[in-house]
Amino acid sequence: MKRTICLLIFLPLWSFAQQTTDHSKWTFGIEQDLLPYATGGYFAAAWIGKDRLRSRILLARVNKPDFIIKKGFTNNKVTAYAVTVDYFLAKDWTGWWASSGLVYWKSSIQSDAKLSTAYYNNTLLNGSIGYNWKISKKIYLSPWAGLHLRIAGEQQVKVDNKIFNPPLLNPEASLKLGFRF
Repeated sequence: MKRTICLLIFLPLWSFAQQTTDHSKWTFGIEQDLLPYATGGYFAAAWIGKDRLRSRILLARVNKPDFIIKKGFTNNKVTAYAVTVDYFLAKDWTGWWASSGLVYWKSSIQSDAKLSTAYYNNTLLNGSIGYNWKISKKIYLSPWAGLHLRIAGEQQVKVDNKIFNPPLLNPEASLKLGFRF
């Protein structure tokens, strides 16, 4: 299933983009992010860009650690779908970048009693900043930090005999490994 999703994301980009490192022409790449894997999840992202702009699509599954979840709740799992636009200060897609986009979260959570699982959805506005370090002609590392603002979706989720309130603001930081074709 995960391989099929990755192929559905990457193959269309492969066919529409030109394979070049000249940033005045269209190019594309793929990225992996360490945070979802560190929580037992997964991540797949692809981007296409020209000049200083890139557009990214991504799919991620994150299992939020209990220490960041409100006391009395556990097993908060988030599947995220996002579309973002990145702007780089440098034309060669190195150095500082800023990003904005829309994110859709399909989530589940349990109370500490683990009697049942509640499912909920949220739409978020994302803002991120990061820095791309070129490791080779095609490989880069990118530490980044971002903030998700809930703009739509459920504000109260009933699970067992408790109410979970998804946070209005969701900070995040991680490290991406990218490959440019």
